[in-house]
This record gives sequence, structure tokens and C-alpha cells, in this order.
Amino acid sequence: MNLEFGIFDHLDRNDLPLREYYEERLKVIEAFDRSGFYAYHVAEHHFTPLGMAPSPSVFLSAVGQRTTRLRFGTFVYALPVHHPLRVLEEICMLDHMSGGRLEIGFGRGSVPFEISYYGQNAEERQQIYAERLGLILKAFTVGTLSWNGRYDQFKNVPMELAPLQKPHPPLWYGAHSPDSAERAARKGLNMVTNDIPANARAIVARYKEIWREAQGAATPPKMGLVRFIVVADSDAQAMASARRAYLRWRSSFTYLSELNGTMPDSPLRADSFDTLIKQGQAIAGSPETVRAFLAAQVEDSGANYIVGQFCFGDLKLDEMLHSVELFAACVAPALKGASTK
Repeated sequence: MNLEFGIFDHLDRNDLPLREYYEERLKVIEAFDRSGFYAYHVAEHHFTPLGMAPSPSVFLSAVGQRTTRLRFGTFVYALPVHHPLRVLEEICMLDHMSGGRLEIGFGRGSVPFEISYYGQNAEERQQIYAERLGLILKAFTVGTLSWNGRYDQFKNVPMELAPLQKPHPPLWYGAHSPDSAERAARKGLNMVTNDIPANARAIVARYKEIWREAQGAATPPKMGLVRFIVVADSDAQAMASARRAYLRWRSSFTYLSELNGTMPDSPLRADSFDTLIKQGQAIAGSPETVRAFLAAQVEDSGANYIVGQFCFGDLKLDEMLHSVELFAACVAPALKGASTK
């Protein structure tokens, strides 16, 4: 198995002025590029401190200029709040401007309040997403687009832009159940999950089963496992940073729900980082502690792509950079070596 490593980033707010905040994050992304990570994946959120990239394309254009090898893209473009032709054109631009390093995920938007703030019917966001995904995939491959859907109608629109990668950049799907993993496998999409280990095991197993059935002998694409990761010189140092930063991230994660009198139905809103570790969704420690945790998760799940959430809450620039440095030097090589034995 060829194990690779990526990054997931909510781009959640801390106390820095935004100009400094963006610059610090780009410095960490430059470190990801130097360290040989496969791809950087950014979330899209609106009207919440959980996400400071409400326009992922804008932020990713800066990522493309500050990196040379790192691939990058979205987890995910929330299609109910995008005009499908506009996001199509942005994707084509980014793919060419980056020399074909773009990876894209599309979704319905995980937080219904964000969709409602845009004036869309949040209860229909799954149907809107599904229709617009079909529209965009068609538009990638035609010279003139006509579409007569429930939510969008176009007639004879000239497609002057096409992506550099053919027929389009690699596509990603976030799976939260074996059924959703099946949908991803039938469509030949890369897949990620941030579920607890028992669920992740079932999700990856179904994906592999359906992939063999639907795609034949072709090698499966990336099957990713998203986990919070903090690496430091000692377990104590890493846990001190992670515990502090997670509470800040959690306040952003629950912000819109609390504002609307609810709470997100997610194990990620655990009361502490320690609880998140017990659930199998996070690790903080020395390189050896982190390596052992991730090796066990890879063996248990069958995933071939570790997606680390290295930047979250109020982690300081030096904490993030040192974490990335230790992971790249001491954790990743050992995991890759073990995966090829």
C-alpha cells in the first residue's frame, strides 16, 4: 500500500488580525509544501469563526502562488451557495494557474444555518448539491452547455474555459456511512472520513468492496482518514498545546449552532481533546506516540491516506511549524516504511 499524507484545514479564527492570520497560515502551508505532503484541503464555511475561507478559490489562489509541489483544493465547495457556472470558471482558472495541482470536493454544506443565511432552503441542500454536481461535471466536457434542471436552467452557454487536468481535477467525497462510501466508489471518487475508528473501518471496507465490483482491477484511489494531529518534543508539550487549542476550535465549531439554540450532532464536539483521543479521532504527542497511534489506525481501517488537521484553534505559528517538521522528519517516513512491508 502506498501511504500518503495530506492536510485538512477549517481555517478557523484565532485572536490575530486577519491580515496576520492569513500570512501565518500561508507560512505553514509553505512548510507543508517543503515537507512533501500530497495535498492541502480547505473547508468552506460562512458567517462563523469556524471558517475564514468563505471564498475557497480566493484563498487557494494564494496557496498556488506560495507553493510549487503541494496539491490543493476544497473539502468542499458548498454547492447550494454557489452559482454553478461561476464556481466552474473558478475551478478552471485555479487548475491552470497552479499547473494542474487542483483537487476538488463538492458537497451540500454541513451546517444548515449557513445555507439559510444565503437565502437557500437548507432542507433541499442535498438535492441542490446533487443537481449542480451533475451540471458541473457535464460542463467540464462540453463546448456549449444547455441544462434544464429544477434549480438551474441554461441554454447554449459557450464554455470558454476548461480545466487543465482532463476530464477534470481529481474529485473527492466525504463519507460518513458505508452507503455514502458505496456512492463514492461507484463514481470512482477519492474518499475521506473523519468518523470514529469502528465506523471508518466499515466505510473503507465497503468502499473497497464496491470499488472492486464497479471499477474492476483498477487500483483504488485515495481512501482518507482525517485526524487532529499535534506533534511536539514530548507528550506533555503536545498535549498542553492541543488541549488549549482544541477548546478554541470547539467554540468555533459550535458557534452557529449555539447561536440558533442547538448543538451540532457530531462526536467532534467532545468536551476535551482527551475525549477526542479516546474516541480515536485525534492524537497529540511525541513523534513515537503519534506514529504508533496512526500506524494502528491505518492497519485497522485499511486507509491509504492520512489527512492531518495540524492547524486549529489558537495554535501558535512556532507550534504548528515544529509539529509539521517533526511529523515530516520522524512520523511520515516510519509510517510509509511500515506500509510497504
